[in-house]
Amino acid sequence: MNYYLDITLLPDSDVNLGFLWQKVYQQVHIALVDNKVDKNESVIAVSFPRYAEQAFPLGDQLRLLANEESQLTKLNIAKWLNRLEDYTHIKSIKPVPENVSHVCFIRQQVKGLIGVEKKMQAKAEYLSSKFDKPINECLKSLEKSKPKANRDEAKLPFIWLESQETKQRNLGGSQKFPLFIKRVEVVDRQVGVFNCYGLSANDNKAGLFASIPQF
Repeated sequence: MNYYLDITLLPDSDVNLGFLWQKVYQQVHIALVDNKVDKNESVIAVSFPRYAEQAFPLGDQLRLLANEESQLTKLNIAKWLNRLEDYTHIKSIKPVPENVSHVCFIRQQVKGLIGVEKKMQAKAEYLSSKFDKPINECLKSLEKSKPKANRDEAKLPFIWLESQETKQRNLGGSQKFPLFIKRVEVVDRQVGVFNCYGLSANDNKAGLFASIPQF
């Protein structure tokens, strides 16, 4: 990956960071699907420069990376985020600095927790509709009764998304699911492919995750 651009999320008193991540990442996912190069491969990768921050697990910045500057230009992410322009700041495309370390971001399957999160989301949507309250407020209230999980995976940050592939397959119908995101440290650069979430797809013959520059 030789070029990148940063997107900073700008929450306010009405739109919190968690809700904003859902909206921004959903649009990025749609953009990557629209620009895919194979069945489910993307030439664009994503990174979370402020991953694991104490204030919010994913931080407030999303980075898009590509091998060629033209690939980021063609993506034209500003077009996909035009409805969120008041809540995002998109910087210009820049070359990746030299002598950087590498890291992998992967989708972690957390089966038990996925069921819990889906039920939480469904219940929050029901309460939001019934009592005419913001869904974020309902989710926050439900956190008190959320089942506990004594696993490290339970601590992974996640974003609620709607799969575009599933939506197309089911003729427009698709349920939201929690996309758990895990950072994997690596010693050297690892070559692989990225899926349409911008994460390492782990589909190469060597079974290695695809890495991205970390800086």
